[in-house]
Amino acid sequence: MGRVVAVLGGSMYAEYRLAEAKRCLVLPEGTTPAEGASCFVNPLTALGMVETMRLEGHTALVHTAAASNLGQMLQKICTVDGVPLVNIVRRVEHEELLRDLGAEHVVNSSSDTFMADLIAALTETGATLGFDATGGGKLAGQILTAMEAALSANAPEFNRYGSATLKQVYIYGGLDRSQTVLTRNFGMAWGLGGWLLPHFLQRIGLKASDRLRQRVAAEIKTTFASSYAKTVTLQEALDPAAVAVYAKQATGEKYLVTPHG
Repeated sequence: MGRVVAVLGGSMYAEYRLAEAKRCLVLPEGTTPAEGASCFVNPLTALGMVETMRLEGHTALVHTAAASNLGQMLQKICTVDGVPLVNIVRRVEHEELLRDLGAEHVVNSSSDTFMADLIAALTETGATLGFDATGGGKLAGQILTAMEAALSANAPEFNRYGSATLKQVYIYGGLDRSQTVLTRNFGMAWGLGGWLLPHFLQRIGLKASDRLRQRVAAEIKTTFASSYAKTVTLQEALDPAAVAVYAKQATGEKYLVTPHG
């Protein structure tokens, strides 16, 4: 069997495709097509979050929907790279999953003590950068509020404008389709914006992007390994019963689509 080459970009269901060499990633010998199927978006997004943290002068991260396939990769990266990470989940079993991966800070947004737990984790880690996969609802605003509370707790004096330290949350997903709600009780040094992987890769340039891709290739069987609930053909992927499962985008329900039966 020859080496597996991952092709980055669209047109992935074409039988033949002409691609630029820079859009191809040669994976290590012994890598299977299934292992290489998820080597682009989730791995590079997780790496991009850590790179964004470094580029923008932060020292720790907050991540929502943190038990996802991407979230598990991010936890592994942060453990290896020594980056403090605050994981936000919604279920007790997701807390356990992340702690089994070595996560130190996991808070449950469904808990009655969520805000107190989040503030405590942010106080300990000093995290001032968050990535929110939900998009809608109050969560992004709650993260900013908790960041401000953590920063203000040790302030030498009261400031009506809040902490001067920038608190930034990037929305990179839309699991919650409702409106994004902010209750502005987090001072004046804050930002809320969007984050998209292709835009980030353009920002850092080809050389830095290739460095991230090479790390993905080197760790495709470890840090960036993906698991799938089910493998389906293109035809089976159109079955309403299958769509009802994978369209929920729930943890542990990732489907692998194979072009041929």
